[in-house]
Amino acid sequence: MQGMSERQYAAHVGLSRGAIQKAKAAGRLVLNEDGSIDAAASDRLRADATDPSKIRKSAAPKLKPVPEAAVSAVGDTLREQGMAAPVTGGGTTFLQAKTAHEVLKAQERRIRLAKLKGELVERDRATALVFRLAREERDAWVNWPARVAALMAAELGTETAAIQKVLEAHVRAHLEELAQPRIAL
Repeated sequence: MQGMSERQYAAHVGLSRGAIQKAKAAGRLVLNEDGSIDAAASDRLRADATDPSKIRKSAAPKLKPVPEAAVSAVGDTLREQGMAAPVTGGGTTFLQAKTAHEVLKAQERRIRLAKLKGELVERDRATALVFRLAREERDAWVNWPARVAALMAAELGTETAAIQKVLEAHVRAHLEELAQPRIAL
């Protein structure tokens, strides 16, 4: 084949294959001996025969700017996976964005699967459980001096009330120290 096929020429000039077939049938294209289209000669012939006022102004597609947060998220995802991340301000290639998208989809599926298997729990539920366990532990320590004060007083031969008072003061001080670090999930 010496020139272009109808499909190739249609893609070359940005028209449909049907429009190229009509132009070919009307003799508005230059054909080679084998029936293929001579692109350069056909382009010149079309330019000479086309009224400039009838030419469509093919506007470049208006692309929305990508938010910087999205670009940085792509970079973060790629870096987490040990892949090359785009340089800040240098732009992200489609391949990098597609790769980050696929990585995020895989991570999301892994999390969903772990949740279905029961390996993950909801944050609110975990927080409530930790709070309940901490409260039970605290209540056990607050009640401990009353339970052991009499036993200790008998062993030491002192007053029960005095030992209970001292134990309660030290246990409460210790519980205050333990309450200082706050868990942030």
